[in-house]
Amino acid sequence: MKSIAISGSLRENVGKRDAKELRYQGLVPAVLYGGATQTHFAVSAADLRAVIYTPVVHFIDITVGDKTAQAIIKDAQFHPLTEQLIHIDFLELDENKPVTIEIPVKLTGTSPGVKVGGKLVQKLRKLRVKALPKDHLDNIEVSIEALEVGKSVRVSEINYPNITITNAQEDTVVSVTTSRALRQAEQEASKGK
Repeated sequence: MKSIAISGSLRENVGKRDAKELRYQGLVPAVLYGGATQTHFAVSAADLRAVIYTPVVHFIDITVGDKTAQAIIKDAQFHPLTEQLIHIDFLELDENKPVTIEIPVKLTGTSPGVKVGGKLVQKLRKLRVKALPKDHLDNIEVSIEALEVGKSVRVSEINYPNITITNAQEDTVVSVTTSRALRQAEQEASKGK
């Protein structure tokens, strides 16, 4: 999985007034937890843009003072009106503990059902995946080569070694439905007989 490096500065004061002052300076208050201790720090909002506003999942190498840790984004809070990032939580990764991350779904191939006029409907764009950090993938590839009209791919049909998909097994990832044009063509064909 891809990794991005971010550096931050330790926060001396933790509170509402200090956090507001940091935001005026273009910084975002952040917390790194999951290790031995919690670390409160501030990071530049511009540095987080490449991590937040992308569909790609990244591991983040965070450097705060003399401490370096590999982490993932656990939670991000945005201002309700301006959509500005106001706080972010990072979860420190342990190589021996599995972690759950939402991984994007990538569709591969061409569906024969779409070629005859069906409509491709992707119900899930991300899947919750639980695995050790070294086993996580950049994306989950789902082949649609065998999808005919009226068929679908469910979560239970996706298998990768060393990872567990925690979504409900009966959830539909992608399906090919009958389009309006195909339905009309079938009705006209049946009337002509």
